[in-house]
Amino acid sequence: MKKFAIILGILLGGAVVLAAALAGGLYYWASLDLPDFKRITDYNPPLVTTVHARDGRVLGYFYKEKRFLVPLAELPPHVSRVFLAAEDSAFFEHEGVDMTAILRAHIRNLQAGHVVQGGSTITQQVIKSLLLTPEQSYKRKIREAILAYRLERYLTKDEILTIYLNHIFFGARAYGIEAAARTYFGVHAKDLTLAQAAMLAGLPKAPSRFNPFRNDERARERQVWILGRMRELGWASAEEYEAAMAEELVFSSMADPSWTLGAYYLEEVRRSLIETYGEDQVYNSGMHVYTAVDLDHQRAAEIALRKGLRDSAKRRGWTGPNQNLPEREWEEFLVRTARDPGALAAGDWVEALVVAVQRESATVRFGALRGSIGVKDMAWARTPNPARSTEEVPPVADCTTVLRPGDVVWASVKAVPAAGEGQEQDAAAPWPLALEREPDVQGALVSLEPENGEVRALVGGYSFEASQFNRATQARRQPGSAFKPIVYSAALDGGLTPSSVLLDAPIVYTDAATDRVWKPENFEGVFYGPTLLRTALVKSRNLVTIRVAQRIGIRRIIERAKALGLEAEFPEDLSVSLGSAPVSPLNLAQAYTALARGGSWIEPRFILRVESAWGEELFKSEPRVHEAISPQTAYIITALMKEVVNDGTGWRARQLGRPVAGKTGTSNDEQDAWFVGFTPGLLSVVWVGFDQVAPMGKYETGARAASPIWVDYRMAVEAGYPERDFPLPQGVVMARIDPASGLLAAPYAEKTFFLPFKDGTQPTETAQGDESGGSGPSATTRGEDLLKQ
Repeated sequence: MKKFAIILGILLGGAVVLAAALAGGLYYWASLDLPDFKRITDYNPPLVTTVHARDGRVLGYFYKEKRFLVPLAELPPHVSRVFLAAEDSAFFEHEGVDMTAILRAHIRNLQAGHVVQGGSTITQQVIKSLLLTPEQSYKRKIREAILAYRLERYLTKDEILTIYLNHIFFGARAYGIEAAARTYFGVHAKDLTLAQAAMLAGLPKAPSRFNPFRNDERARERQVWILGRMRELGWASAEEYEAAMAEELVFSSMADPSWTLGAYYLEEVRRSLIETYGEDQVYNSGMHVYTAVDLDHQRAAEIALRKGLRDSAKRRGWTGPNQNLPEREWEEFLVRTARDPGALAAGDWVEALVVAVQRESATVRFGALRGSIGVKDMAWARTPNPARSTEEVPPVADCTTVLRPGDVVWASVKAVPAAGEGQEQDAAAPWPLALEREPDVQGALVSLEPENGEVRALVGGYSFEASQFNRATQARRQPGSAFKPIVYSAALDGGLTPSSVLLDAPIVYTDAATDRVWKPENFEGVFYGPTLLRTALVKSRNLVTIRVAQRIGIRRIIERAKALGLEAEFPEDLSVSLGSAPVSPLNLAQAYTALARGGSWIEPRFILRVESAWGEELFKSEPRVHEAISPQTAYIITALMKEVVNDGTGWRARQLGRPVAGKTGTSNDEQDAWFVGFTPGLLSVVWVGFDQVAPMGKYETGARAASPIWVDYRMAVEAGYPERDFPLPQGVVMARIDPASGLLAAPYAEKTFFLPFKDGTQPTETAQGDESGGSGPSATTRGEDLLKQ
């Protein structure tokens, strides 16, 4: 027996040594080429970059995986507990691997004959998703266990749980608990109820199988089981459990605002971020980008531009229906384009099918609804003729000359039919409609605050969905007369004054290099003779402007334009004075800030601050200001531009009812239409034109095509700024001027101009009829005296 015991002991000892050797070999084999788990400690998963408006609202998102980082401390306790109940109830007891859970799962799987339960801990799942492949093998499981054990030596339980909750996939392109909460319930993770959290906790096991959007019954079964586990573990009271079981879940997704309101602005931010940080960081790092956009401004700008472009298109006439369908295809079209009557409001557009046309009206259908377009509501639909203006062509008097049965057209809802006052709409009643057309013309609007350069709104075209080309920043178009204030600012520094008299008479200019003869004209085709510089700017007289350029020299004008930050190839000929050098709307707005700011221009700012996903400040924008002209020159040009609004082509801007400086601009053949206008608090630029340069039609000028857009936008936002005038700088005097001679006005002259001058440049002689023979205190007032008054 003794000998047997010795032999048995040797065998057992050998078995132990062999087992240890095998275990050690297995460990060594499984440990070969293990990935460096320490990179998990610097957890940087692909995250959504969020772009915020100035008030914190979301402008849009950039991402490849829809994941938002949320710290564990921001989640209510029941959110993390439901995941522990579903996946790893002993998470805070084991050291990365739960042998009891593995054994229990193994027995269950043997009993079932297939895999019905897993034994992986949350730590192992983190290792699997971040470091290992999803292959099903013993080697991978061993490697997973080794790494899980090691990871628990480097990270706390809370840190591991934070990684798990932010990394797991929930289906529907949602990664992490925050994205899941937004996708399935339209709330933030911190606001999830116990019932909602339990539903989400059931998804990671099989996102497609338990997706409540696809299989509500199976998802509910999983939720009930998890809630039962919560009650069983004592992590939910009886009252909490009953309330969660009784809660009716409503599934809805949080709206993604990306590429809807402010799409052109968002694209400008995206391009700037990629240029600075690279595409990978923009789409994966979870940055928070804070911009200067004001969504109320942005909405008003988009509405105004779209309306203005539609109005411009209508003034060119009718270009035909979207298509014409044979009668056999009518019903299929109506089914495909059906609209919910309850979702329609006045002003909405519908795609309508013309089913009958009479002289006085056309009957149309859209879905199951019937509408009528009266002849007055298609009066604009004349045959296009660029050589004739709207006023020169009689309105449409017969609907049959415009439409025929089978035509598919756009129409706007004039009013929603109702059975009576205060009653619900009557879907069976005919809907009053107006004929519409999609504009072929394009436009842009830029609006910024000159004090700080922050861009409050930017629209780069009629529809971002149809064209992503940003005409506000990427298009280069001739500003026409909108360039003249820059010319006249150089003139003031070149010896001219607002009362300088120049000749408005024909000019013939021959280019010596090309023998090309240039005969510029005023827009009206009329010559006005001797004209004050003030009047030349206010009335936008081309020939006087050319004589100004001859007087001061082209080089001085180009230098002034560059000093104001304009980026263009300026031709060194007289045409530059009439705005022949193409610029972008944003660049022109930047140059004009020098006038609104009193001499210095400021660089436009879109992005104000950028933070990392963890709140670290990566970038902070500071205003960048450039001195360009004197405060006196800036004030005088601004004062003359106020006269453009009060007495010139910018008259529509008077609707604001406050001091406004403005300037229209129209290039040759009405190919480009501009309006630049500003108050002390806000500067806005509007451009209208075809993408492929072409005439827009007779009288489609800055005053007619661009300034109404400017006015509509500004009327919607102006209440956000206090009414104030431009401050009068030291060194400016005001003098009452005779409009014919440019001299001081006689005391009893009926028509005079009260004009600003740099001190010492004002006239000293009085126009005939002034018996005093001198200027006197009533004719000239110093700026500082006006300030005292």
